[in-house]
Amino acid sequence: MESGFDSNGTFYLINKKEDVPIVFIHGVGLNHSIWDNQIREFENTVLVYDILGHGKTPLNLNTISFDDFTNQLINLLNHLAIDKIHLVGFSIGSLIARNFATNYCDKLKSLTLFGSIFNRSNEQQKLVNDRFENMKKEKKIPHSSLTRWLSDDFLENHISEKNKIIKILDENDVENFLKVYELFVTHKDEEVFEKINIKTLVITGENDDGSTPEMSNNLSKVINNSYVKIIPKGKHLCGIEYSYDVNKAIKELIND
Repeated sequence: MESGFDSNGTFYLINKKEDVPIVFIHGVGLNHSIWDNQIREFENTVLVYDILGHGKTPLNLNTISFDDFTNQLINLLNHLAIDKIHLVGFSIGSLIARNFATNYCDKLKSLTLFGSIFNRSNEQQKLVNDRFENMKKEKKIPHSSLTRWLSDDFLENHISEKNKIIKILDENDVENFLKVYELFVTHKDEEVFEKINIKTLVITGENDDGSTPEMSNNLSKVINNSYVKIIPKGKHLCGIEYSYDVNKAIKELIND
């Protein structure tokens, strides 16, 4: 693996192999290391990076938009002289990927929207609003998030993975996290989905209560040339807990 920073300070890791690179975008409050199970398993070059305000990448903006994240990725691709990619976005990373795809679809060979929200109900919106208000008050990301993201069995039997995620959560700059999380909370699904004209996989866990199978099915209906894959028993971080199934689905997409 090669690591470095681009001209804007984005930290990245790249595992140079062959064929069109796969770029993975992590979720809010996390960093590039959630993709460790993907870096090892693909024959393509894999590129992972820390989004603005996360991991080793700074956030030097008072206000932030999804266009800023798209510009971050374009700058990184230009820095590495990469023209075409397979793009995989997880959670808020899927919203970044959606924004990127509506602006730079010509850069994409395929798109995977993993754990993506879409058309939240009033009840779902209230839940995420309440979480945001609690985090603003407590100035921290609660460890209880893990029980929504991973099964009890996984948390009991994979202590090192559990501790790794807790460490990532605890090391966040809270002010930066809240800026980015607010984007996630207030997102209105206003992308021009008609601009996405490449093959697209919409994938989530069967038991993901924040990015539900219903959301994935409804999202797929507004994206041409897309289809849905539901990971049995999976919660939000099924890319870690059920990495074989998630990786298999992405491989089937990019090799189609």
